[in-house]
Amino acid sequence: MIQEPAWTLGIEEEYLLVEIETGALVRSQPEGLMEKVKNLRYGLVSPEFFSSQIEIGTTVCNNVQELRAEIGLLRLAVAEAAADYGLAPIAASTHPFARWEEQQVSAGKRYQEIAEDLQGVIRRLVISGMHVHVGIEDPDLRIDLMGQISYFLPHLLALSTSSPFWEGKDTGLKSYRTSVMVTLPRTGLPEQFTSWTEYQRHVDMLVGAGIIEDSSKIWWDIRPSGRYPTLEMRVTDLPTRMDDVVSLAALYVCLLRMLWRLRIENQRWRSYSNFLVAQNSWRAQRYGVEGQLVDFGKGLLVPFEDLVEELIEVVKPDAEAMGCLAEVEHIRTICRRGTSADRQLAVYAEAAAAGAEPPEALQAVVHALIEDTLTGHIEADRLQKLNSSRARLRSMSSS
Repeated sequence: MIQEPAWTLGIEEEYLLVEIETGALVRSQPEGLMEKVKNLRYGLVSPEFFSSQIEIGTTVCNNVQELRAEIGLLRLAVAEAAADYGLAPIAASTHPFARWEEQQVSAGKRYQEIAEDLQGVIRRLVISGMHVHVGIEDPDLRIDLMGQISYFLPHLLALSTSSPFWEGKDTGLKSYRTSVMVTLPRTGLPEQFTSWTEYQRHVDMLVGAGIIEDSSKIWWDIRPSGRYPTLEMRVTDLPTRMDDVVSLAALYVCLLRMLWRLRIENQRWRSYSNFLVAQNSWRAQRYGVEGQLVDFGKGLLVPFEDLVEELIEVVKPDAEAMGCLAEVEHIRTICRRGTSADRQLAVYAEAAAAGAEPPEALQAVVHALIEDTLTGHIEADRLQKLNSSRARLRSMSSS
């Protein structure tokens, strides 16, 4: 009998820290903040490249429901600790009006070495992402599924978009983070490998030449993790609402299980070149859920809402088997109401229509992000307590 992979789950989220009053991105993280969050959540937090960011990571979760609980507690821990300093986390892949030149690189040898190696392109990288790990013990299976699931990465990106603004401007893209990310080396869609041995041979070539220390500096849209026996999906923006995060994680693991199910039936998802898949990635980046992607089987552009129904249908047996059909079906809600990028643009337009100048309208976007980051997973009494803490801070700052 063929052993089914564990399909365990883990998520890393990178938050931007903003001032509650002004909405501005902090330049330097307050001393003691990291320790305070660690005390609240057993150390499952870490610094990121810039001091204005903080990264959380869940423990290994056995199912989507455990994952939801972990993320909720971690978001709450960061929010409660940050509120003591007059700050709040926002779950978005860009800050609406921050300037990258003003940001400080975090202390630490690794970050300083990266800054020295990558120079201007890394200093521009004031972006945040979400990385979803799925446990797959067999390394050759990880490589096989990595090649097949690349077809669906544009769909996941479209559902996650949260970075329409950059340095105070509407970029016209739903995921500007993607444009910033691709300036780094070793990014984008992965190569197609036939085995783990072939993949490792390529990594060893760069390590042996002294270009990278290990595979953690390969930043593809999807990659085998260098630390865990997982396949790590990295293509998405960071969704602001927690329900959307959980939905995308559920969809990702169900897509992997669907491909595994085909594999044990001696079938495969049809492979398409990176040239073609990258075109869909661009369309997802540009239009999000409001656009169309190419159905390569038909050779036609198809409305994304139609593709959502096809996605749900193709993974339904896997979602039922893993107990997360409701979470997968939530992608219909994302498509209907829009992503964080759509919400940010709507908040900006509404504020502008009410007479706000651009700086004020952008502040309104940040305040909406603060609220949406804590929506959908915090108990009412704890959210009320946190809001009361913020109200006191506002009162103190105005007195």
